[in-house]
Amino acid sequence: MRIRSKSNITAKRTIEAFTILEVMIALALFFMCVFAILGLVSRGLSQARHLKPIEIDATSALAQLSLTNRLEEGPIPTEIVSDFEAMYPGYTVGGDITEVGTNGLFRIDFYVGGLTSAKQGAASKSSALLFRPQSQQSRFNGMRR
Repeated sequence: MRIRSKSNITAKRTIEAFTILEVMIALALFFMCVFAILGLVSRGLSQARHLKPIEIDATSALAQLSLTNRLEEGPIPTEIVSDFEAMYPGYTVGGDITEVGTNGLFRIDFYVGGLTSAKQGAASKSSALLFRPQSQQSRFNGMRR
């Protein structure tokens, strides 16, 4: 029969367990990872709070209308309205085109507004003059007295 000495028993225990230094290093690494993740989440949330919705103004509708070579008096053409509403869902555009003189100068009064109640307060109105000499003259401005 073999008798175990006290030194053999303590040596076996140290092999089976972690030292306090290993536990402290593991906890330090764990907390470094946790604080890094919390920092990323906190930064992402603060950046999300600073995001603002896109402000659509009337000049973006004018940019589409300025690409046309010919204008006619009356409301803004439906193809311009439908193209604008396809590019900016939730917004609508409207307005009138009037001929200012007989030389092809047109005044465009238009507005951009939101369809939903949250966007209705953000309506934008604007006016612009476009020179389109290739446009048909209106019946009234083209008549000579």
